Amino acid sequence: MAMRQTPLTCSGHTRPVVDLAFSGITPYGYFLISACKDGKPMLRQGDTGDWIGTFLGHKGAVWGATLNKDATKAATAAADFTAKVWDAVSGDELMTLAHKHIVKTVDFTQDSNYLLTGGQDKLLRIYDLNKPEAEEIASENSDCIFPSAPDVKA
Repeated sequence: MAMRQTPLTCSGHTRPVVDLAFSGITPYGYFLISACKDGKPMLRQGDTGDWIGTFLGHKGAVWGATLNKDATKAATAAADFTAKVWDAVSGDELMTLAHKHIVKTVDFTQDSNYLLTGGQDKLLRIYDLNKPEAEEIASENSDCIFPSAPDVKA
C-alpha cells in the first residue's frame, strides 16, 4: 500500500517561480530560497515553508537564487543584468555584480568565498567575494578546455 503525501504549499509570489534551492542544515534548521519572475526572491524556513523575508532590489525577473551551506549568504541572478549577494540573516544587499546581459544562474563555492554566475551572454564568471570590488577572476566561453582534459578534436 503506497502512502499518499500531501505537499506543503507556500504562497506569496505573483508570477511563475523559476528556481529553488535549499541551504545545508544549520543550528537553526535549514532554509529555502525561491527565484521568481516577479523580481522578489523569498527566503523561507525549509521544513515548514514559513516566510522569513523577501530580498528587494532587483528591477526585473529573478532567474536564479541560491543560499550558501550555512544560510548566512544568498545570491540572486536577474534580468536587470545583475547578480546580487545578500546577507541572508539581515536581508541587506552586500554587493551588486554588473553583467552585460541577463544573468540566469548563481552558485557559491563550498567555503562561500567565490560566486559563479552564468547567463544569456554564454559566459561563466567566477567572482572573489573577499575582494571589496568583487573582482571577476575568470570568465570563459564555450571554447573552455579544462586543464586536466585530454585535447580532443571534434
